[in-house]
Amino acid sequence: MLKYISRLALLLFAFVLLFSCEPEPNSENQGEVSQKEEMMEHTHDIHLSQRQFEGLGMRLDTLPMRQISGFVKVNGQLRVPPQNEAAVTAIIGANIESINVIEGDRVHKGEVLGHLSHPNLIRLQTDYTRNWNELQYLQSEYERQKKLYEEKVGAGKTFQQVRAQYLSMQGSVKGFEAQLKQLKLDVNLIREGDIFERVPIISPIHGYIRHVDVKIGQFVEPQTEMFGIVNIDHIHADFLVFEKDLHKVEKGQGIQFTVDALPGTELQASIYSVGKSFEEKPKAVHLHAEIENPDGRLIPGMYIRGRILTEENSSLVIPKDGLIRDGERYYIYRGEQGTPESDTEWAFQAIEVQPGTRDGKWVEINLLDSLDPGAMVAWNKAYYIFAQANKGEHDH
Repeated sequence: MLKYISRLALLLFAFVLLFSCEPEPNSENQGEVSQKEEMMEHTHDIHLSQRQFEGLGMRLDTLPMRQISGFVKVNGQLRVPPQNEAAVTAIIGANIESINVIEGDRVHKGEVLGHLSHPNLIRLQTDYTRNWNELQYLQSEYERQKKLYEEKVGAGKTFQQVRAQYLSMQGSVKGFEAQLKQLKLDVNLIREGDIFERVPIISPIHGYIRHVDVKIGQFVEPQTEMFGIVNIDHIHADFLVFEKDLHKVEKGQGIQFTVDALPGTELQASIYSVGKSFEEKPKAVHLHAEIENPDGRLIPGMYIRGRILTEENSSLVIPKDGLIRDGERYYIYRGEQGTPESDTEWAFQAIEVQPGTRDGKWVEINLLDSLDPGAMVAWNKAYYIFAQANKGEHDH
């Protein structure tokens, strides 16, 4: 019995000795383990179904280069040159008989926008016809009296009277012709007896109908504006630059700007003119920039916000919705469609980055590991992908 107890004690002693020799993890080892675990958490793929992808409205694209520093913020409006706007007015008092266009219609120079009618228009044509016929008679009489006067047969006084009447009527006829030509009426047809009961309203430029300020039957006074037309082929950006920033701005600099009416769209422009006088309220100078990638939906008068690029350094950027923070680390998500389980499923992998300067919705980033130039990354919903990753870890 004593021999058995001795063997048992020896066995217990050996077990205790073996256990005491097992190394204890120190703080450094614990940190390495923790870091490895964290890296493992972010290197495995996160999968989303096509339905999830579409439902979230996710957007994938390559990482763009963008001027993220060295810029001047400016605001302004879209405008067109003065020669690209037209106000169509009434030349003579008349009634609106017809309107052929509505706001937004595209029109060409010389196109008929509507018609005017009024007894005054008929009277103008009949007065012209009467004066024209009388001018023909006076011309014949003038030539006859001139011949008699030169041959010393006719009296000089009679010749002078006829000459004065002839020249006066000639001036009246030319005045009537000028009015009729402004009304776009053919004077040759009127001379032959044709009378136009209505006159056309003609577009003076190519463009779009901006506004219609008349209605059928309305009487319009001379010089009343009936239609407004704008040609947006040469629409440009008109910005205001404050005095404190003026020294940074010069011709040829690029501008990135957005329009409230086109969310998510960024347009590019280049400065071609900087004003030489200050506006008083606010004290700023106008600069004009030619739009390099105009959108057909741009309309003069739209408010715009932009950044004049005063330096040439560019950086990789990501929209802020595509960046996620986990503790002291920041990640973006590379994505591609097609997994071993499904051709339509989306797989995302976390890529660690270091964030830099923020500018509006953009964040400058530095990649800690190389990324293929054509790699697609999530531009939005990074928080959702991150949540899905954590959910998957908790499920395990």
